[in-house]
Amino acid sequence: MALRNSVILLFLILCSCKTKKTKFKDHEVFRYNEHSNITSLDPAFAKDQRNIWAVNQLFNGLVQLDDSLNVQPDIAKKWNISEDGKLYTFTLRDDVFFHEHQLFGEKKTRKVIAKDFEYSFHRLLDDKLASPGRWTLQNVAYFEAKNDSTFIVQLKKPFPPFLGLLSMKYCSVVAKEAVQFFEKDFRANPIGTGPFKFKLWVENTKLVLRKNPNYYEKDKLGNSLPYLEAVAITFLPDKQSEFLQFIQGNIDFMKSLDASYKDEILATDGTLQQKYSDRINMQKSAYLNTEYLGLYLDVADNYPTKSKLIRQAINYGFDRKKMITFLRNNIGLPAIHGFIPKGLPSFSGIKGFTYQPEKARALVQDFKLATGESKVSITITTNSNYLDLCEFIQRELQDIGLDVKVELILPSTLRQGKANGKLPIFRASWIADYPDAENYLSLFYSKNFTPNGPNYTHFKHEVFDALYEEAINETINERRYHLYQKMDSILIEEAPIVPLYYDEVIRFSQKNIAGLGVNPIDLLHLKKVKKH
Repeated sequence: MALRNSVILLFLILCSCKTKKTKFKDHEVFRYNEHSNITSLDPAFAKDQRNIWAVNQLFNGLVQLDDSLNVQPDIAKKWNISEDGKLYTFTLRDDVFFHEHQLFGEKKTRKVIAKDFEYSFHRLLDDKLASPGRWTLQNVAYFEAKNDSTFIVQLKKPFPPFLGLLSMKYCSVVAKEAVQFFEKDFRANPIGTGPFKFKLWVENTKLVLRKNPNYYEKDKLGNSLPYLEAVAITFLPDKQSEFLQFIQGNIDFMKSLDASYKDEILATDGTLQQKYSDRINMQKSAYLNTEYLGLYLDVADNYPTKSKLIRQAINYGFDRKKMITFLRNNIGLPAIHGFIPKGLPSFSGIKGFTYQPEKARALVQDFKLATGESKVSITITTNSNYLDLCEFIQRELQDIGLDVKVELILPSTLRQGKANGKLPIFRASWIADYPDAENYLSLFYSKNFTPNGPNYTHFKHEVFDALYEEAINETINERRYHLYQKMDSILIEEAPIVPLYYDEVIRFSQKNIAGLGVNPIDLLHLKKVKKH
């Protein structure tokens, strides 16, 4: 009964966006469902995709990323970086205005100036706000508005990925007047500068955004963006019901793929089922997410994975291509090139681990001869979402002479055990916070040992550390990428992890949707979307 009521509620919401009160035709409104409830429309709390997608329609920052993850101007029309890589000088546009609201007085809006970024950054760092995004400015020594159009940021030390960090929604500009006017209610009354402005939010039910007529960006022909008049977001929690609404044409777009309808919409080779090919568009792109098994290296000396022989045997001992084909409907790429995923400029396609069962058996045999062990037993710990993958690996590894047990625990328990070094082999994933391979390689820097950093494997390698420190001080991209690739090669050789696959973004949209795009950080851009 609850599910039926939810479907009815969604239908009524969708229909309500078509009433005469909106004055909009169907092709002017873009509709999608967010099955995870949005918790805040304040960019300082844009931590999860559900919040980030909505905030991205409402706010702008100094810079933005295009779909190839290149840093592009946004409110800052240009910038200069000092030779030592520490001083960033941003020159702002003079045609960016906050969304209209009575709080701005008679003119109902005002132009964005450098002092607004100074305020926004101070707010992000405020202990009282407790923003989860304050870490983005942890390497900043100071920042200052030199005048209305010039904003400077001084870093404590060079950090080439800094511009990528500034593209995160945490670093969006907010108006001091709006924050002070709404106080704690700013989360539900966002005043930004983005292509769409806030209209209505009934929490857990619907969110409506309207076109911002004063938005500064234009297309190549000089037409004002956005093209759409409105965005309507619903919050139906059941993914199967969301799929049904999409198939019936009641929503325009559906993100990702769920096991409840995976085989209904996709063939085993990852293409659309023929019955949907003339009704639905499907887009795929590399996603900055590497799925892997982590091997904790501070285990007891007699635990098998303490030996590189066994770590390499595991990596050679299962068929990643077959795993992706039969368990993921070819959504994802076999991780046979290292830890850095496809989609980053520094991805080089270096040779990693491929399926070589004979070599894996020989490595296991070498270990047995060296230790005198007749049986080699390991345990892989995972949660229910990845049980099928781990059971596949279990069966394959047993064929090379390993005795493998799969332990199933709750996601929260898995996270805690991974952070505390309680699990010798654990399933994990790493989704990039910003588009630079440093974000991935920091997981293996010895000064980042958990619980004080993301080095869950406790991998320590002097050459790797030296290369990492050299890379974060290198401001020339090509040189830095070369250092990244050297580090990735060390990870392949030492095998502190078992890369499984590089994930892919997959999006489904109705045939009348154009300009949606897709990108490796799975950010939703609606400013160039057209609905015919």
